Amino acid sequence: MPSSSPSTTAATSPTLRPTRESAGSATTSPHAYDAGLLLLRLVLGLTMAAHGSQKLFGWFGGGGIDGTGQFFTMSGYPAGNVMAVVAGLTETLGGLALAVGLLTPLAGAAIVGTMVNAIAVTWGGGFFLPKGNEYELLLTAGAAALALTGPGRYAVDRFLPVVRAHRLAYGVAAVVVGLVTAGVILLLRK
Repeated sequence: MPSSSPSTTAATSPTLRPTRESAGSATTSPHAYDAGLLLLRLVLGLTMAAHGSQKLFGWFGGGGIDGTGQFFTMSGYPAGNVMAVVAGLTETLGGLALAVGLLTPLAGAAIVGTMVNAIAVTWGGGFFLPKGNEYELLLTAGAAALALTGPGRYAVDRFLPVVRAHRLAYGVAAVVVGLVTAGVILLLRK
């Protein structure tokens, strides 16, 4: 007579990774998730790094520090040039760190904080471009998602002992830091 006690064996224990249940069943390789996270990190991170380089260096048709500083001043931020440098460095360094998967929760939080301010500036123009904020919202959500999920296997974080095993708590804490920092910067805005 079979026992009703909850004993498990290696053959019946649940696994954390997808496994092949039968020869004909479709399964997802754990590497597929990592490849998807890598693609998202690269596109989002390099996009943000390019935006930051527009602010810092005037590359890709950007205004450089002076032009971006004037925009920040017109948008109600004090010390426009300082804000341009802060935003440019945050976008460039945060974007590059996100792209390579270095300190991913913090890199994602940096992007979240910057993009929350961008959403505040474009708020009221509707959802769709040219005056809307769907682009900024998408970048913010992507950065927050990466902070929460972690970078995947194909990342520098895999070689750092503290963040090697990504925890949801790291991501949540980082996103909260990004949101609080964004809130503080927004309080400075007129």
